[in-house]
Amino acid sequence: MGLDNVAVQWPRTGRFYDPVAPAEFVDFGDLIDRVPDIPGPAAALADHIAKTGTVRATGYTELVDLLLGLKDVLYATEAAAEDEDPVIDPDGCAWIAGGLERFVDGHLDFGEEVTFDSVSSVLRAALEGSRLAEQQLSWLDNRLNALRDESGEPPQWSFTRTELQILAGFYRRCADRGFAVYADY
Repeated sequence: MGLDNVAVQWPRTGRFYDPVAPAEFVDFGDLIDRVPDIPGPAAALADHIAKTGTVRATGYTELVDLLLGLKDVLYATEAAAEDEDPVIDPDGCAWIAGGLERFVDGHLDFGEEVTFDSVSSVLRAALEGSRLAEQQLSWLDNRLNALRDESGEPPQWSFTRTELQILAGFYRRCADRGFAVYADY
């Protein structure tokens, strides 16, 4: 079993969070018809969100953590550490969506395929020329090296820009409509 990010009503009433009806996300399924040549993983993600109001988040955790600079963002570990439910509130959803949206925009010049190398290039370009560029680039190098396996090989990520746009769209929808995301694992 992996990590699911489930759209839930915010704030909770009673003991449990009420899931958001999948009808709130049904238009994600329309992307499959509207976007010509939509990559398979993007179509599968859009279809799953449309049917369930949920993202199977396990495969995105390393990438999202790298892009946002924190650990276990999609697991909502900060809330869990405070003896609260593992929930990302609407403001947190907006923050995740914003980070993903900025990355997707920054990746435009690198094409549709998102790889470890292209992620590194986009992040480097975003940091260069910033006020603390040298420190931030050093931090980025450390984070990138930590993702490599024992033999120095990078993670074998297989994402598309379209897929990450859809992922960002899920969190943006939650933020805009005042939903939270429950980390179910």
